[in-house]
Amino acid sequence: MNIKTEFNPKIKNIVLFQSDLLKWYHKNARVLPWRSNPTPYRVWISEMMLQQTRVDTVIPYFTRFMNELPDIPALAGVEEDKLLKLWQGLGYYNRALNLKKTAKILVEKYQGQLPSDVKTLMELPGIGPYSAGAIASIAFEKAVPAVDGNVLRIMARILASREDMNQAKIKKQMQEFMLEVVPLNDPGAFNQAMMDLGATICLPNGEPKCEKCPVRKHCRAFELKLTSQIPIKVSKKRRGI
Repeated sequence: MNIKTEFNPKIKNIVLFQSDLLKWYHKNARVLPWRSNPTPYRVWISEMMLQQTRVDTVIPYFTRFMNELPDIPALAGVEEDKLLKLWQGLGYYNRALNLKKTAKILVEKYQGQLPSDVKTLMELPGIGPYSAGAIASIAFEKAVPAVDGNVLRIMARILASREDMNQAKIKKQMQEFMLEVVPLNDPGAFNQAMMDLGATICLPNGEPKCEKCPVRKHCRAFELKLTSQIPIKVSKKRRGI
């Protein structure tokens, strides 16, 4: 079955979609150390560690990091060697260096506190749109999306979209659409629910666990038996050497 649609996102009942997802999340949320006390600092550090790294790998690093550097002033003042030692094994060391750069900026310009709005967060080293959305929603309860590969995959299936999710314009349109989908109440839980749904049920590579999905009645790909074909991701052409 080959369906081509224009990207015209619409969920029949957004309120019910939100409710079904949040009910499932509050019963089935993964138990993670940064969720037990989601201060802005803890959420920020966890999000930076989780970039390109599996959750199970991050947990012991996060716990050790918090014990050694419990707040922004401690991070701002840490010796680089100690910081990199704490980070050793997580890879992508520029993430750790950006943490220290940002902590110093926060101490100098923001009274040692993370700002709550997405635009200001994105001006800080190492914080992109997804991380800014995650921090703002989880730590500050701002009704903003956190759109990553999981969200793109879930929503492509919900909408039965055959658009290329690697295209920048489609990602931008999805970001704008998700502003309408994230609820005003409990946006942090909603975004974390999307994270958990993508990690445990709406899996990549055509193998979602639809029988366990709390929002399958909202899913056009499930209805049309297209979950194995969606999302569409056209590989980027490799540049010649």
